[in-house]
Amino acid sequence: MSRVKIVRAATAIGAALLIATAANADAAEKVKVLFIEGQNNHVWETTTPLLKADLEKTGRFEVGVATTPPKKSPAAAWDSFRPDFKAYDVVLTNYNGDSWPAPVRKALEEYVSGGGGLVVMHAANNAFPDWPAYNEMIGLGWRDAKYGDRLTIDDAGKVVRTPKGEGPGAGHGARHSFAVLVRKPDHPIMKGLPPIWPHAIDELYHGQRGPAKDMDVLATAYSAPSKGGTGTNEPMVWAIPFGKGRVVTNVMGHTTADDLGAVAAADFRTLIARSCEWAATGAVTLPVPADFPTAAK
Repeated sequence: MSRVKIVRAATAIGAALLIATAANADAAEKVKVLFIEGQNNHVWETTTPLLKADLEKTGRFEVGVATTPPKKSPAAAWDSFRPDFKAYDVVLTNYNGDSWPAPVRKALEEYVSGGGGLVVMHAANNAFPDWPAYNEMIGLGWRDAKYGDRLTIDDAGKVVRTPKGEGPGAGHGARHSFAVLVRKPDHPIMKGLPPIWPHAIDELYHGQRGPAKDMDVLATAYSAPSKGGTGTNEPMVWAIPFGKGRVVTNVMGHTTADDLGAVAAADFRTLIARSCEWAATGAVTLPVPADFPTAAK
């Protein structure tokens, strides 16, 4: 082989190796998740390790945890709570408790509006009624009827907006198993999931209130009057843009000290993982797991 051919061959091999190395690096790159915990009216102490392990098991995520001071801690105790949001691709919050210091609020607002992801689970949408930007990010929260508008979906699939002061405020009936109905099957989080499936025994939130701007309702559940519900289809999972960032709220996931069923359920775990990936990247590569519940009748 001539010297020219040898050089060309070496160059081609080198280029191929660089491409392969870059591809491997891309494949190995993980989504960095910051899980926020520390106060909640639910058992966050057991929820965090369960979901952290579950996310890491997919091989797609690297999970850090930020724990707030305990409830009713003095102001000085909060001085060390300064999560570095920008070191992560998405924030997953399971926090419902005392207000955060102003610098932390501002940091989260800047992080999400600048393109960071935020995923809000269950009672975390109860938090911070006095924080305007947070209410804009979550769209609907656990608030009374006078707080803001309400959003539901009628049986024809049309979005119904109820003005503040009209209809029920936030609540839920008796815990029970209910069917979850996909409303946006082409959305990356929902793509490939059954159009309807049975969810574990859980609280079915109804009457959530807030600004409800730019909400993309991804899934709903029928709030049955026989269970203390509202008789309409209530949002369970939705997405909202905030600046350049993406926010997903999932109001399922109630837990007690002796029952982690709703959080441990395959559908909830799948939705949290897919929501984290989408909020961080705008796409979902995670497959639907084999243990995802089959379509409900």
